[in-house]
Amino acid sequence: MATAQPVKTRAVVVLGGPDDDLPGVLPRDASTSQIDAAIRAVAAGLIVRLPGAREAGFGAMRDTDAHALLTPRELEVLGALAEGMTNKAIARRLEISLHTVKFHVESLFRKLGARTRTEAVAKASERRRHETITL
Repeated sequence: MATAQPVKTRAVVVLGGPDDDLPGVLPRDASTSQIDAAIRAVAAGLIVRLPGAREAGFGAMRDTDAHALLTPRELEVLGALAEGMTNKAIARRLEISLHTVKFHVESLFRKLGARTRTEAVAKASERRRHETITL
């Protein structure tokens, strides 16, 4: 029987707070259905933010998290972004919801410190170049 692994971040949803260190942030006037959805999403390991909360783009992760590994699904999404696919096309190819694609794209932006899809692909390529060992 498998044992549960300790959670590294707190599974918290904040109402009306600007705390970017927490996985869930909603407006003070969020509806009960929005709060319920946010709690479920955060419990599943997703990040919940206000629509338009980061109009200037997504912030880079702290230096301690800078070399966070990309998940296999994030790598698939990144590959699709590199092919120029839309979120809808990615969702169809990977047989996941459009909403899930958006979460993966946001996660990629945060992990790579990118603000656009093109920048994410470029930074991932540069990162791969620096992390490749030549024998």
